[in-house]
Amino acid sequence: MTAGPLIRKISAEERAPQGIPQSAEKQRRHIHTIDGTVLLLLAKIRPRYWSWGWNRIALGSWLTRQQSGLRFIKTLGSGIDGGFGLTPSPSHQGMLCVFDSDDSARTYIHDSPLIAKYRQRSDELFLATLRPASVRGSWDGLSLTAGDPLAPESMVATLTRASIRPAAAMAFWRHAPAAQHDLMTAPGCDLAVGLGEAPILRQATFSLWKNTAVMDAYARSGAHMEAIRAAWKHEFFSESMFVRFEPLHMQGQWKGKDFG
Repeated sequence: MTAGPLIRKISAEERAPQGIPQSAEKQRRHIHTIDGTVLLLLAKIRPRYWSWGWNRIALGSWLTRQQSGLRFIKTLGSGIDGGFGLTPSPSHQGMLCVFDSDDSARTYIHDSPLIAKYRQRSDELFLATLRPASVRGSWDGLSLTAGDPLAPESMVATLTRASIRPAAAMAFWRHAPAAQHDLMTAPGCDLAVGLGEAPILRQATFSLWKNTAVMDAYARSGAHMEAIRAAWKHEFFSESMFVRFEPLHMQGQWKGKDFG
């Protein structure tokens, strides 16, 4: 999926976290940035449609019909019960899209045959449109353009994703369980789900928080902070991205909780 005319190029150094040294390769690499609205879908597929769901994960990002305004798409698997384990879930999955406008994203939600199929074949379906408020890093060489930062009292959604270097996979997964347990039980976290493009090496986490203050309290303490420090110190990732979003619109249900 190409990013169309809304792309500009920036260097990796511009997107690097402050204080984190970059390799010569990363300094030379250029990143495409996209300005737009993000759509996140989370689905719990009914057992009779599990084979359809597996095909979506395996082929969905390549076979999705071209749609006006759609700039980027990833179909993502999840762990058992939408969690963070190494065992893939036959039922839980996600999809992340970037559209060139909020109107394009909303039109896709209402009119897309694919969204209609997810509605028909899922026991639970959560849909959210999101505005990127702050962005660090990239995904397959693409990054998002950030808008205005969020106030401490604002509701916030976050996406953390990484391509884990094979040599660092065991070390990464030693840190993951404690950080993920803390996330699932963190005060103020309304939703947390583990997602991934591929087992073990290409992982993502999406979470939704009552406000940025409680999200920061989790991110800057405990097992999560230890995992982040280890990741940067030992260069666990060949590529990573962290985004804070302003939720624009949410609908549906996830793990028995209603949204919207």
